[in-house]
Amino acid sequence: MTDRADVVPGAEEFSRRAEPFRRELLAHCYRMLGSAHEAEDLVQETYLRAWRSYGTFEGRASLRVWLYRIATNACLTALAQRGRRALPSGLGGPGDDPDAPLAADPDVAWLQPIPDTLVSPESQDPAVITAARENLRLALIASLQYLPPRQRAVLILREVLAFPATEVAAMLDTTTAAVKSALQRARARLEEVAPERGQISEPTEPKVQALLEQYIAGFEHADTTALERALRTDAAIEMVGTRTWFAGRGTCLRYLAHVIGAPGDWRMIPTRANGQPAVAAYHRDGDGIHRAFGLGVLTVTDGGIGRVVVFGGGPDLIAEFGLPPVHPDALPSTRR
Repeated sequence: MTDRADVVPGAEEFSRRAEPFRRELLAHCYRMLGSAHEAEDLVQETYLRAWRSYGTFEGRASLRVWLYRIATNACLTALAQRGRRALPSGLGGPGDDPDAPLAADPDVAWLQPIPDTLVSPESQDPAVITAARENLRLALIASLQYLPPRQRAVLILREVLAFPATEVAAMLDTTTAAVKSALQRARARLEEVAPERGQISEPTEPKVQALLEQYIAGFEHADTTALERALRTDAAIEMVGTRTWFAGRGTCLRYLAHVIGAPGDWRMIPTRANGQPAVAAYHRDGDGIHRAFGLGVLTVTDGGIGRVVVFGGGPDLIAEFGLPPVHPDALPSTRR
């Protein structure tokens, strides 16, 4: 009987050498696709293709470059079959009636969040960690979706990953001149749609933690005053799965008044997504049990919480962050 490791020459060596790149390849595919699920599938496909071809790998480029070439082209093939993923703010202007009911839109390919635990670099260098977080923020991922796939690939490979133009050209089977031209066009387009960078606070900073606690307390105690203090005057709230989003603290608070309910209706667990602070939200049902509702990803600046993007994915989404479907400290209770 033939051992699996002997099917492909050097399979054990391949696994040992290639496995350390899995996390960064997942981050790369996520930047390209805007979907954590699709990114994981494409990384698996990348490793399968590379494993099957490892016997013919000649080492003309590094193993890392070779893996990125396979992953990038797999992403480009996938992107040829669909359009961009979006957030509500990318589909139209803000809503003007926070009292109106929300309507789901299942026909839109929505952007998905990704847990920091899956893509955070293993490096302990603070500069590396900060750069990794900045290059995974929701607003940037949403902005990248506006770029045509090949321009998106060039910008990510050159600007985020700092591959030389010659290596990028080899990855994409094109010329260095074509890479430079695509990069110029991608930069120009990104400047039109991307938010200003460098204003967002790091999720580990004490002020961020304080605002996160204030936001959680506001929901758990149904305290709109606490939420008002936490939000910036130009704050925005987006409800992914619908085309609805609101801009301005006053409008956001009017919407939240419909959601917040009574003290104890909500319980939350802090987590991190896309290099940003986030909360897993649990809502109390008719039996008094707090069941997973979804995830809120917060953009925090010096002036307060500037944006909350809400993903109502229920227990399936919460499970991706290693959290339970029912809040662990929320016992059944009779609502008064």
